[in-house]
Amino acid sequence: MSLVQTERVLVVPTERFHQLGYFQGFCTNPERYLDELLSPEYTSYRPRSDMEEDPRFKQLIPYVIFRYGDDAGRSQVFCYTRGSGQGEQRLHRKRSIGVGGHISSDDVGPSGELDPYVEGMWRELNEEVTISTPYRDACVGMINDDQTEVGQVHLGIVHILDVERPAVKPREKEIIETEFAVASNLLADRSSFESWSQICLDALFAP
Repeated sequence: MSLVQTERVLVVPTERFHQLGYFQGFCTNPERYLDELLSPEYTSYRPRSDMEEDPRFKQLIPYVIFRYGDDAGRSQVFCYTRGSGQGEQRLHRKRSIGVGGHISSDDVGPSGELDPYVEGMWRELNEEVTISTPYRDACVGMINDDQTEVGQVHLGIVHILDVERPAVKPREKEIIETEFAVASNLLADRSSFESWSQICLDALFAP
């Protein structure tokens, strides 16, 4: 049985998200949502295989963008292509600027003592990339995209990690064709990117 079939992931009722203030696209005010959406009063862990097709729930996904300011004062962004072996088949071969994934029931710790969102975010990062540079982390927004099948069942929490050097390398073999690229060049090629990356490029890097 595959990991997708057995994994239990963190979700929140879509209705609760709507009650807090529905938006389509990018929201620059994550503080309005996160305390409520991450509260044990509303969250639960449910089988990922069920949640991938159930728009009554939103899977909460940390979406981490690595940004480097080069000597010319330009923002360079880590980007890659998703290989065909990654869990979400609907995103295969898409370009992306976001690293991250689901929060799992395992992220609460054996005694429930851990912050599952923080633990899950860093577990995903450590599984997918190697970061060999100092950085600063900031939560800068949220993504909701109900115009795609994937987006209808996910809610993104966007972090920017500002790195001192462009020293981020893939650890997972399905993260391919990696590079730090000037943000304006990525915007010029935005159609090759998954919808969440397009939303972030427009909201965070457009002139």
